[in-house]
Amino acid sequence: MACKGGGLFVGFRMLGRFSGPVAHVLRYHSRHRQFYAAIAVGRSVHTYSVNKLGIIAVSNALQGDITCLAADRMLIFASYDNILHAFARNKEVVHTYEGHKANIHLLQPFGDHVISVDVDNVLIVWNIQSEDEYLQVDFDKATFAVSAILHPSTYLNKILLGSKQGSLQLWNIRSNKLLYTFPGWHSTVTTLEQAPAVDVVAVGLVSGHVIVHNIKFDETLMKFQQDWGPITAISFRTDGHPVMAAGSPAGHIALWDLEEKKLMCQMQDAHSTAVAGMSFIPGEPLLITNGADNAIRVWIFDGPGGTGRVLRSRMGHSAPPTKIRYHGQNGEQILSAGQDGTLQSFSTVHDKFNKSLGRGSINKKKSKKKGLKFDTMVLPPITAFASEVAHQSDWDSIVACHQGYITCTTWNYQKTSMGAHKLRPAEYGKHRPIDKCATAVDITSCGNFAVIGLSTGQVDVYNMQSGIHRGRYGKERAHEGAIRGVAVDGLNQLTISAGSEGLLKFWKFKTKELIYSMEFSSSPSGILLHRDSGILGIAFDDFSISILDIETRKIVRTFSGHHGRINDMTFSPDGRWLITSSMDCTIKTWDLPSGCLIDCILVESSAVSLAMSPTGDFLASTHVDDLGIYLWANRSLYSLVSLRPLPADYEPLVVTQPSTCPVQDVDASGDEETCNEMIEYVSPEQLGEQLVTFSSLPESRWKYLLSLDVIKKKNKPKMPPEVPKSAPFFIPTVPGFIPRYIAPQEEKTTQSKITNLGVLAQKSDFYIHLEEALTTDDYAAPLNFLKNLGPSNIEIELRCLAPEGGGSTEVMLSFLRMIGMMLDKKHNFELAQAYLALFLKLHLKILSSEPNLMEEVSRLSMQLEEIWFHLRSLFSQSLCVLTYMKSALL
Repeated sequence: MACKGGGLFVGFRMLGRFSGPVAHVLRYHSRHRQFYAAIAVGRSVHTYSVNKLGIIAVSNALQGDITCLAADRMLIFASYDNILHAFARNKEVVHTYEGHKANIHLLQPFGDHVISVDVDNVLIVWNIQSEDEYLQVDFDKATFAVSAILHPSTYLNKILLGSKQGSLQLWNIRSNKLLYTFPGWHSTVTTLEQAPAVDVVAVGLVSGHVIVHNIKFDETLMKFQQDWGPITAISFRTDGHPVMAAGSPAGHIALWDLEEKKLMCQMQDAHSTAVAGMSFIPGEPLLITNGADNAIRVWIFDGPGGTGRVLRSRMGHSAPPTKIRYHGQNGEQILSAGQDGTLQSFSTVHDKFNKSLGRGSINKKKSKKKGLKFDTMVLPPITAFASEVAHQSDWDSIVACHQGYITCTTWNYQKTSMGAHKLRPAEYGKHRPIDKCATAVDITSCGNFAVIGLSTGQVDVYNMQSGIHRGRYGKERAHEGAIRGVAVDGLNQLTISAGSEGLLKFWKFKTKELIYSMEFSSSPSGILLHRDSGILGIAFDDFSISILDIETRKIVRTFSGHHGRINDMTFSPDGRWLITSSMDCTIKTWDLPSGCLIDCILVESSAVSLAMSPTGDFLASTHVDDLGIYLWANRSLYSLVSLRPLPADYEPLVVTQPSTCPVQDVDASGDEETCNEMIEYVSPEQLGEQLVTFSSLPESRWKYLLSLDVIKKKNKPKMPPEVPKSAPFFIPTVPGFIPRYIAPQEEKTTQSKITNLGVLAQKSDFYIHLEEALTTDDYAAPLNFLKNLGPSNIEIELRCLAPEGGGSTEVMLSFLRMIGMMLDKKHNFELAQAYLALFLKLHLKILSSEPNLMEEVSRLSMQLEEIWFHLRSLFSQSLCVLTYMKSALL
């Protein structure tokens, strides 16, 4: 696995990718009794259930984008370049077939074999299990360039091949013989499809003709023509209605009545690009279509006229997204604006919560009449937008500006449509100026006002509910150059605008007065405000980034390290990290408190837009020429991540962007040189010689040593436990001929239980350790022994040190020296205090009568006074500083 920089973000999954230019494959699961659609998306195969269009499985990614797809009862076959793979269980690769020298463009499962054709006209028949070549046939490109392949139903060991020259050939694969050649219709064959009737095949031509042909008698049964270009896909309805559907490169679908041999109806704009695949569900009035516009649709034919309506669909952007932002505070919806002109909402929870807000239009009614292809009222793609959840159920909650367009539009998230207002300055009237456009937009946290910056330097305020113009900053315009960014603080007190002339201006939001102006050496390319902390990120044209505190209006951090234009910025929810993306294909994370670069990700294509989740769990990114939205998991939430600064010469390795399936986080623990793994910190025993160190033992071990007699008194039971008298299992008897039981003896209650501990007690391990320490002067062993004991055992050990308990004055002296050693080293400070207090409480009379013990106690007393004097001064100083901070700064 490639190293992931500092390891802060790891690829999780991809959103918004549903289909590609490869035709889907329909499969039936006999045990589940339902149909599944396998669709090639990039390097993986997605499997969807037809019932709910829910994603069932995602295959492992191949080395390249899948260009051809096929399936039989057990396996899914997918090829990229000249290599063919077989997937089992919709996921893992179980077979690999290598032998082609050119790219594979046709696949056909054939019983225990699979047939593949490459662009050099080489046909290979593979044995599926052994992965060996069964047969290889080379065709001459000049006379027969294979362009379509089909196994006709009930034709044993035979395949039908279509060519670019227009002719068809029927081959027996087992005997490797050409059985028959169909002259064709002098037009390239694009697709072959088996009809419900045996011996009947539908042939799609590049001329737009569909030929329904009987291959047994070489007779053309019927011929249809569509006016939208070549035939891309054909499918037959099998639920009792003799209908054939044909797809076109324009995205239209034509439905032909086979009984009356005429066009029944047209489904225009079924897809915005070519219809890649089309399949009627056997025995049901359902049609599945997919296309390169990143859409899957299930059509149901239950209305009059035979036309279909969309029953279920999954769709993303048909052109790469340019701007993404999280909507709301739960981190579950991502708003995305794409180059296809649409604004869509993607759910991080489940695809069924995705929704499209549609395309921007100057006049929605006229757009609906003209249709998708001929709509002249469509607005250009969105370049910037802002959203707010406050009042989103009352009025429009999203405002967006469009590429090269001066009018800003509002959007309603609840109604999933474009809003009611068009926001533009009144002086431009209804005409559209060519050289003037809206460049920056922001919406207030209350959702009432939108602030819009124009390329002319004007900054206007509009009311979101009514769309009325509410004022302008500056006399005529706020800046001399184009507006590069606008931001409003969380309390609607301050408006910040950045101009291309290099000025950053602070305005009063309500009165529109200029408060402060800052000049930079380079022009700002964009600004981003973190409202909670009042931190403003400014990206410049010289690829540097500055962090400004809007309270003090001072630059607090400056970052440099990108080598290309900075595309986007985002803050972490707590405002500690700034994450930036650049055209140098890196995504960098800057730690604001330390001012250091802590993570760097190198991706294959540069990230166009970034958005950090409000909950801090994911980072979302979109990339150049990529239709997906990629989620990167924040590893600091669930594992130890090193946030050490990366070196200046750090060069990250390329990280593969995640696929649709969530991946498990795998640590690259073996790569010590390139990966910045977490280094476990081992705390020393003593941080500093002037400090005192506690033992880190629980309080129950030392805090209540002086109160043990009170605790024992409280815990003493009021009544002693009475043992119930029970008969023995075998009742004793008197030996003799006549069995007699032994009479119970009376208990003797006069026995004394008082013993002399000093006579009977044995020397404990603690006692022995203290005796040895008198000669070795090493008190580590008795101290460690004492630290492992509980409070009651500690009291017993200390009580036994006295002569009447079996001890001696020499051992008591050794204990006092152990306490002195603990105070000298300043280790286990609380234990030394507790042990000494208990010792003095137990043996105060003996200590006062022994001169050598009194001398040691007096020395300990002076030592304690010195330590407490030093600690008291530190406590007083700390308390004074804390009191000052609480009273003066709050």
